Amino acid sequence: MSEFLHIPVRTVSSSLFGTASEVVYARFKKIKRRDPECQAYIRKVVRSPFFQILMISTVATNAFFMVLGTDYHIRYKLFRLFEVSEIFFVSIYACEFLMKVYVEPIKFWRDGYNLLDVVIIIIVSIPYALRKIKGNRYKNLHIADGIQSLRILKVIPYSRGIRTLITAVGQTVYTVASVLTLLFILMYIFAILGFCLFGVPENGDLNNWGNLAAAFFTLFSLATVDGWTNLQEELDKRKFSVSRTFTIIFILLASFIFLNMFVGVMIMHTEDSIKKFQRELMVERHLTLMEEKQMILKRQQEDVNRLMNTQKSGGRSFIKLVEDFKKTLQHTDPMVLDDFGTSLPFIDVYLTTLDNQDTIISKLQELYYEIVNVLRMMLEDLPQQKASRSSEMMI
Repeated sequence: MSEFLHIPVRTVSSSLFGTASEVVYARFKKIKRRDPECQAYIRKVVRSPFFQILMISTVATNAFFMVLGTDYHIRYKLFRLFEVSEIFFVSIYACEFLMKVYVEPIKFWRDGYNLLDVVIIIIVSIPYALRKIKGNRYKNLHIADGIQSLRILKVIPYSRGIRTLITAVGQTVYTVASVLTLLFILMYIFAILGFCLFGVPENGDLNNWGNLAAAFFTLFSLATVDGWTNLQEELDKRKFSVSRTFTIIFILLASFIFLNMFVGVMIMHTEDSIKKFQRELMVERHLTLMEEKQMILKRQQEDVNRLMNTQKSGGRSFIKLVEDFKKTLQHTDPMVLDDFGTSLPFIDVYLTTLDNQDTIISKLQELYYEIVNVLRMMLEDLPQQKASRSSEMMI
């Protein structure tokens, strides 16, 4: 809005705020930590698959205990177990939060999923705070206990598939908002029309069309095609002639057009997000494969250098060293044949190919010599044959 209205005060304030935030971030970035090794180790632990599996298992176990806690008899018998498990789960969530903040104290607050973890930790601490401040008989304490079910949302940062779906939903916000706006306009028009047609005090259906709020609720039932036959029967009892036309037109517009459009938009964006997710997985797999190949090539180069040093020190031939080295390899050892200068199988095949090439060339030379000898002998016999033919003709 400020860009279209060209309000200078807002522009200056926003630029000053952005500049100040950049300056603060640059100053924090210049600060050198004194524990880079410990930070790298904690980062490796947090990003490891084992840590992710541990957190997913913890969240799942916590959800299972919350399901058991909904049964009063089980909760009464295992009261101490539930208290100990609650302390255990909260401790793990707090340790996870502290480890992530320790690794990235600034970038941590830029990730929306990290902020979700912070909100969940705050929600977890609400019942304890209310019990300490208000006591165990506080009337709204059950609400604080009920929202503890949001803990299951901690599994979202560890599931790329769920994050992909959330991204798809976020991308459809503007399109879905437009569809819902059109649906609201349609419902507004038909609500006024239905109130005027079927909400008359004399013979109207006052329960369903008596006011604008009831008309909106009735139209919502018609849009979802839930109990529309009962609503139509109420109108038929009062003998409204245009009721069926009204119902059919609204159901066709609201249910078969707008709601299907809403579903179609969601499916399209979800499909695009899934394709993008698959492309990212392919890129990551390719990068991982390239890293593994680079590591194997580096190891092969080190092996070749070691063999060359052994040849210089021991006086043994390189081919013999390669043969001895090949005997130590197993069928499961990976070999990269991209770099021809350091690939032992390629060196072996190349040397064998050169030997075969020398053998073939020598055989071809012998064949050429035989062909030349035959041609020479044929040329020597040619004059004698001509002389014999001329003598026969004279006789």
